Amino acid sequence: MNSADVIVVGAGPTGLALACELALAGVHCRVLERRESDPNITRAFALHARTLELLDARGMADEVLLHGVRVPSVTPVPGATLDLDVLDTPYPMIFIAPQSGTERVLRTRAEKLGVDIVSGAEVLDLRQDETGVTLEVGGAHPGTERARYVVGTDGAHSTVRRLLGIDFIGKQYETHILLADAQLTEPPAEAMFARTNTDGAVICVPFGDGWFRLIAWDRQRDRVPLREPVTYDEMRDAFRRIAGSDLGMGEPRWTSRFLSERRQAARYRDGRVFLAGDAAHVHSPLGGQGMNTGIQDAMNLGWKLAAAVRGTAAPWLLDSYQAERHPVGEQVLRLTDTFNRLVLGQSRVRNAIQSLAIRGILGFHRTRVAMAARMSGVGIHYPKRTGADHAWVGRRLPDVRLYEHLRDGRFVLITRTPVTLPGVHVVHCPDFPGPAFVLVRPDAYVAWASDGNLDRAAIAEWCGPS
Repeated sequence: MNSADVIVVGAGPTGLALACELALAGVHCRVLERRESDPNITRAFALHARTLELLDARGMADEVLLHGVRVPSVTPVPGATLDLDVLDTPYPMIFIAPQSGTERVLRTRAEKLGVDIVSGAEVLDLRQDETGVTLEVGGAHPGTERARYVVGTDGAHSTVRRLLGIDFIGKQYETHILLADAQLTEPPAEAMFARTNTDGAVICVPFGDGWFRLIAWDRQRDRVPLREPVTYDEMRDAFRRIAGSDLGMGEPRWTSRFLSERRQAARYRDGRVFLAGDAAHVHSPLGGQGMNTGIQDAMNLGWKLAAAVRGTAAPWLLDSYQAERHPVGEQVLRLTDTFNRLVLGQSRVRNAIQSLAIRGILGFHRTRVAMAARMSGVGIHYPKRTGADHAWVGRRLPDVRLYEHLRDGRFVLITRTPVTLPGVHVVHCPDFPGPAFVLVRPDAYVAWASDGNLDRAAIAEWCGPS
């Protein structure tokens, strides 16, 4: 029987990010992946500002940014542009790159940290008791696995979620999504090209290496069986009818046809087993939220599981994953569902009214910032634990200059006056534009803050005994 402190089921971006967090904290982690080899092309392609900030907090952002395209603005409806430079972040953009590139960076990091990544391992059964979880595994590595905790990051059709009997609540969208990666002889001038009409919508985004991801929601092809391959002529026809041009599309190197869904797990925790990423929530790809939400799930859960393994976690800490991330998942589903209705709505009158309203909303600086913050993840914050908590508690640490102090995955105490606190990484920052004391969680959110005195008991509750 193989054993570990934590077993992560699924080696996509969410699972790899979680494994990195656990290993960084000294937790013995194994990743079980059903795939026997890594795919070189995958569906997700967008990284938003908050995800890039979190990758920067672990020293990985610069490597991710080596290959891809920076998109500084988006057009939610025709005639309305949202410039992302309204955000107070080093990454005021959407970064376009294949998911496989982000996976490679995370996998390399995980391997350097000593994570066991087992390919060709398919989970068949799951049993949990008071001290841990037992997995029965088939595939290329049949046998039994045992861990204190298990996390299912095994995608929309999660085996872990099914074995737990957790409902996946929501609906399936009606319009098929056609995907293709191809080269273009007449690429659009816009970095994020999108067009809509009553036939559907098309999007074209560059990967920066001469290839483009082409996406089509084509109502005329809704009756085509999902198992039927997308053809070159089919994709060209969709772009010609909806965008007025096929952009000089070459023969695709890869295609896919699928129906997207709007679903969320009823709960993210069942005893010693957790769900994260697409296993916990799936939604329309419009808005590019999927991979970002999953990586942020991992950053939230990783340090909490590590504290539980070490025995330093407060009794409420593991439950805070559900309390913090489930509402975020709900918000993302609402956001992407709104995008879906805006782009694919069949009522011309309603579409015109909605477009007019959005153009009006974007005419105000405050609403531009709010919309950009919501889409980018920069505006995500978590609920306070008590009514007495400081206003900064649960908020993203805004001073990203300090993120380099989070590289080792520990709590950081930012102070304007020098203090000594055994077991806590203290950063003396006389010009910090905030409270006198700020305790920052490993995921770059504020755990505790004070304008007055240092509360050592409050810090010990979060960080554990020194």
